[in-house]
Amino acid sequence: MKSFYLITNEVKDPALQYTDRVISFLQKQEGCKVVRSGCSGGGSLHTDMTQIPGDTDCVLVLGGDGTLLQAARDLYTGDIPLIGINLGNVGYLAEIEVSHMEEALLKLIQDEYMIEERMMLTGVVEGSVQAEGKAFNDVVITRSGSLQIVQYDIYVNDCFLYSCQADGMIVSTPTGASGYNMSAGGPIVSPVANLILLTPICSHSMNNRSIVLSPDDRVKIVIPNKAEREQKAEVHFDGRDAVPLCEGDSVTICRAKETTKIVKLNQESFITVLHKKMNGV
Repeated sequence: MKSFYLITNEVKDPALQYTDRVISFLQKQEGCKVVRSGCSGGGSLHTDMTQIPGDTDCVLVLGGDGTLLQAARDLYTGDIPLIGINLGNVGYLAEIEVSHMEEALLKLIQDEYMIEERMMLTGVVEGSVQAEGKAFNDVVITRSGSLQIVQYDIYVNDCFLYSCQADGMIVSTPTGASGYNMSAGGPIVSPVANLILLTPICSHSMNNRSIVLSPDDRVKIVIPNKAEREQKAEVHFDGRDAVPLCEGDSVTICRAKETTKIVKLNQESFITVLHKKMNGV
């Protein structure tokens, strides 16, 4: 790899200390070039695919897991590998720690890496509004407004599965398994697996288990009409772009045809990495 595009979350690197360090290091390497995104940080951080030079070998994402998630959603049509430089806390997705940044960048230049293809999800909202979104981590449907629980009618491949009264429902990719899904008690799976996870959030019943589905299954979640009160909810794609849902609305979620390419430098197994993250090693 010789040509890089750098996305910086300036909220996490306000003085551009790490940004300048990356640029300076790459510019000193023979044959390397780096173009920095003109986007600022914060919740409005977006990257326009048309800004990225056609000869880009890799997109470097400087921030936390949220910054990498946003980049994956913005750039899914570009088929360009991404790698994260962690300025956040846990950093399950970001591969590079700043303490070993130059060492890691040198491995990229010397082609000492692997590329993993991670599945994504597509969600289609139908009813009072029409919307569509992509997710690298998860599609989450939660209550909106009052603190009352919401009933969700869940279908898989057009077959009714069950009704769940809960604070929300998570439909997760394997990559997203270590995110909100894990916090809600769902299973952790290898990020390179191909499957869909369905996990309730604070279910108000005994039926609160996660369900592991085939990657080719299609999940439809409907907000049914309730005679005693109005139900309001909203759907989030990777924690962003909230779309309001009313009674009768539905969200259909399935595997996206696109994938996200993630650059891997670490030769440790998934279990070893998970052990270190969970034990603060």
